[in-house]
Amino acid sequence: MQEAQSLFTQTSKSHSSLAERIRPEGIEAVFGQQHLLSPGKPLYQAIQGKNPHSMILWGPPGCGKTTIAKLLSQHKNFLFIKLSAVLDNLQNVRSAIQQAKAVKPKQTILFIDEVHRFNKSQQDAFLPHIEDGTIIFVGATTENPSFEINRALLSRCQTYTLKALEDNALEQSLANGKKHLEQENKITITFEPDAEKLLISGCNRDARRLLNVLELSFQMSNQSEENATVLEINTEVVQQALGAKVANFDKGADIWYDQISALHKSVRGSSPDGALYWCCRMLAGGCDPLYIARRLLAIASEDVGNADPRALPLALSAWQTYERLGAYEGERAIAHACIYLACAPKSNAIDVALKEAKKLVQQNEDYEVPLHLRNAPTKLMKDLKYGEGYRYAHNEPDAYASGESYFPKELEGTQFYKPTERGLEIKIKEKLQRLKQLDQKSSQKRW
Repeated sequence: MQEAQSLFTQTSKSHSSLAERIRPEGIEAVFGQQHLLSPGKPLYQAIQGKNPHSMILWGPPGCGKTTIAKLLSQHKNFLFIKLSAVLDNLQNVRSAIQQAKAVKPKQTILFIDEVHRFNKSQQDAFLPHIEDGTIIFVGATTENPSFEINRALLSRCQTYTLKALEDNALEQSLANGKKHLEQENKITITFEPDAEKLLISGCNRDARRLLNVLELSFQMSNQSEENATVLEINTEVVQQALGAKVANFDKGADIWYDQISALHKSVRGSSPDGALYWCCRMLAGGCDPLYIARRLLAIASEDVGNADPRALPLALSAWQTYERLGAYEGERAIAHACIYLACAPKSNAIDVALKEAKKLVQQNEDYEVPLHLRNAPTKLMKDLKYGEGYRYAHNEPDAYASGESYFPKELEGTQFYKPTERGLEIKIKEKLQRLKQLDQKSSQKRW
């Protein structure tokens, strides 16, 4: 294995990307993470060389994780070693640990990029060396540490959450990149109206992508404007440099769960437009449409329920339509269900009733089935009075055996299902109240 190196290899900057060439060399040049980098904050202090500690840097691509890691390496009293969980293995980790031990008492910062790519057992390899002070561990990840990072490792690290960059931070990054290109090429760069806006909106709040697209746009424009002193970048060139939009979506990762959560909450909140937006975002990101169809089917029962019993078969029909007609017609059917569910009256009474019933069953003994509710297919069972006294509802007035009990005696009067005042449940509630009144008046009340 090659000897572990400092954060960045010593290749010529002329061959590196624009994002690398203008990477901030001080805290003041880092945009968009002031909630972590303001004076007095723990991460600010660590970068200043005070109170260095192990940490996890969690945030989306291009938000500054690697930049912060580089800033931590600036102090001469630290050895800084960078590894990547994508490229390196445990052998590389062991070599880095040996190098850290060799320079003691000098402290070593071991930076692991994409740390979530190491499995849980591989992450265990860092624990004893963090514990005994051999290394200060710094891990960068785009994935939720709660799910992807070993609990034991998390407990030894401070987790810092970096935010996706806002427009003002992206504008500052773009201005820096433009200025650097102008100085390198001795040229003035201008933007056609809307080209700059398109560049910022098309980068998905990723500063690295923003600068890469800027550089590519400059190179494409410069080919047709050789020896010019002023170069204009137009919207057509920016659009070509951006290429086809790659949706910010990753099955199994946080964005996946965040977007399906947003879809579910939009439907529950009766926002057909919000629900359709998140549905289309997921479809554009490559989500299996049948996954959305299955979720809508669950929502029909969980959040609409008996307020509109048509919701469940309609959601099922959307699923079946996609399976039978394919993507073009099928996606419209899914959108149909999505909008219908969002507009439907809402009730979670079924969901609440189910949870309460399960809880009662779990917390109580298994009471015997009352004799009058048991079936009696044999003479012996009849002799044991199985089914005796059972009242056949269809033979009763209005097909209702008023006063009859369908619970074990110990649970008489229990109520799980409480209809709401929305949709069809208004009628259901009225009926149940009327039946309850009949029970109270009945002379045949069982218990």
